[in-house]
Amino acid sequence: MLAAMSNLARPISILLALAIASALASTATADDERFRTDRKQPKTLALPDEDDAFSFIVYGDRTGGPAKGIEVLAQAVSDTNLLDPDLVMTVGDLINGYNTTPQWMAQMEEFHATMGALTMPWFPVAGNHDIYWRGEGRPPEEHEGRYEVHFGPLWYAFDHKGCTFIVLYTDEADPETGERNFNKPNSQRMSEEQLRWLKGALKDAKQSRHVFVFMHHPRWLGGKYGDDWERAHRLLAAAGNVTAVFAGHIHRMRYDGRRDGMEYFTLATVGGHLGAQLPRAGFMHQFHVVTVRDEGIALATLPVGTVIDPKSITGEVGDEVYRLEKKLTASITEPITIGAEGEVDAEVTFTIENPVDREVALTLTPMTGDRRFAFSPDHLHPTLEPGGTLEAKFRVTRRATAIDENFQVPELEIGADWLGEGLRVGVTPRRAPFRFLSPRLSASPRSREDRALLLDGRDDALILENKDFQLPDGPLTVEAWIFGHDYKGRRPLLAKTQSSEYGLFVDNGKPSFIIHLDGKYRSAAAAKPVLQPNKWHWVAGVYDEKEVRLYVDGELVGRAKASGKRRTNKHPFYIGSDPDSKGRPESLYSGLIDAVRISTVARYGQEKVKPCTTFKADKGTVLLLTMDHEHGPWILDQSSRGVHPRRLGGARLIKK
Repeated sequence: MLAAMSNLARPISILLALAIASALASTATADDERFRTDRKQPKTLALPDEDDAFSFIVYGDRTGGPAKGIEVLAQAVSDTNLLDPDLVMTVGDLINGYNTTPQWMAQMEEFHATMGALTMPWFPVAGNHDIYWRGEGRPPEEHEGRYEVHFGPLWYAFDHKGCTFIVLYTDEADPETGERNFNKPNSQRMSEEQLRWLKGALKDAKQSRHVFVFMHHPRWLGGKYGDDWERAHRLLAAAGNVTAVFAGHIHRMRYDGRRDGMEYFTLATVGGHLGAQLPRAGFMHQFHVVTVRDEGIALATLPVGTVIDPKSITGEVGDEVYRLEKKLTASITEPITIGAEGEVDAEVTFTIENPVDREVALTLTPMTGDRRFAFSPDHLHPTLEPGGTLEAKFRVTRRATAIDENFQVPELEIGADWLGEGLRVGVTPRRAPFRFLSPRLSASPRSREDRALLLDGRDDALILENKDFQLPDGPLTVEAWIFGHDYKGRRPLLAKTQSSEYGLFVDNGKPSFIIHLDGKYRSAAAAKPVLQPNKWHWVAGVYDEKEVRLYVDGELVGRAKASGKRRTNKHPFYIGSDPDSKGRPESLYSGLIDAVRISTVARYGQEKVKPCTTFKADKGTVLLLTMDHEHGPWILDQSSRGVHPRRLGGARLIKK
């Protein structure tokens, strides 16, 4: 009986729990009718307050910068319309000014035309550029009257959603001399007339949730501004509801903290002059976004041009720009010949293909840290038609001076913008190296210091251009000493592959030697992992026109029948990498490589051979790198051919 009751209790307890959960859910829904669901969940998610929050935007100075600064302002207007604040405030210096009536009127009309694109009201603040007169016939009020006719009062206030906005004028003249000079304290005093008005405006705003004050000069900084701001500050502090004061003029962002309950902010520019390009330190084109709530304000700064219309990013735009990002490349058509003394005088051609269905605007700039190079032209701005191919030509010269540790291979920096309907989207700049044939240097004797080549697995390799290094069809031996940091995945050791030629590879610790004969690869590979990380191994691949063989540390670990004609390509030969379909290095090796020798003879035929510790050049040697001597970026080849591979990335020789 007890067991039966126990079994009966289980479904009853489950039903009771469900009933309680349902009751809780019903209670939660009743407590806040804004939250609704038909799920039986006891948890009600927190909902936002229903308050009178709103936002406004503040622009910094527009003046002192290049003529195209007005375009920065236009971009800010476009950004602002996407954010859709209630209103826009400024902090003065709306036009470049410092002129007479005709120029002032033209600049005023340009500013109004640009700001006229805003979809919400905007409010001006007068700055020194808007008021100061330069030229003949200076009237005592300079441009004050003209400003009030075309922009608005020099000081004023208005209310919005229970808040008051107060605009002050900080370029009144010295009351005694009439001089206007923002560098002199006597010209930075608030007139009794404006001070009386401010007292009245604050009295009228005593019931406001917040009061915001806007002016041009940040007079609270003192110094050349004197100490007159203290009179105004005391009035603002006494009002008790002034939340923030905003100014401009200094063309950099600055936050001076909270004082007597008020926060002080200075803005940078929207198209004005910048003393530096330091965005994270406040030197940038920007605007403030202010969100207002009863309890306070929240501010954020947005760099001009960073607001994106989500409707502009269609599937086509995203797909096209992504394809441009991934596939845009430039390759030099013919490598450059460099003289034994480092002299260069050549015309180089870079081929660039547009992989997308829209025009692409390019900026092509040759650059190097070696000042002995010169380029003509120093940059190009071509536009590449959809799916088209462009040949960009540059003259490159270098005077005959040593190929030393300061020698740097030039690179072509490629900037690209995808051009859509009313949309311009940039992709990540990339660089393409100028390629050089090996200089005809006399190979130095073996260094007394035993060194090895260090490769980091990211962008390091050695490269020999195809024109430098072509092998005849027939027997072949490829060998090297290697010390891999790891052998995870597929790692090339020596390669000139791409459905052709030959290479030594390691795949998860299993080495292989491949050679492309009569249309397919023939391979000799180890059956199991035989290479250990952080240990020196000798690896050799042999082709004798009957079979391919692979040796590791003197042991034959793989063999296969092979014969036929070797298929060739025009890609470079790499040490520590292999070429992709465009001849660029990929799948990079991480570790050390010591002696490398390539021969046009089959050097090893037995099942066991003695690993060669000191390679020597003979008639069959076509490349011998002891890795003990370098000349600028080239590692010296000790064979009679003297073809010297060049270091890529941070590849370097280190002492073993």
